[in-house]
Amino acid sequence: MAGGHSYGNGTYKGVHLHQPKRWHTITGKGMCAMMWFWILYRAKQDGPVVLGWRHPWEGHGHGHGDEH
Repeated sequence: MAGGHSYGNGTYKGVHLHQPKRWHTITGKGMCAMMWFWILYRAKQDGPVVLGWRHPWEGHGHGHGDEH
């Protein structure tokens, strides 16, 4: 299906493609890792509510209800 085309520097449908610079690649991978860490952190915090396992108004251990 690819027909033996090499990717990187070359022409594809009249557009000349360049190799990305190394700092673009490293920055992109770092931003991707940060995005997934954030998604997994929020899933840990809000996952039970989003999945319907717990209601948001039910306390989950912040200690607000025990002192009154």
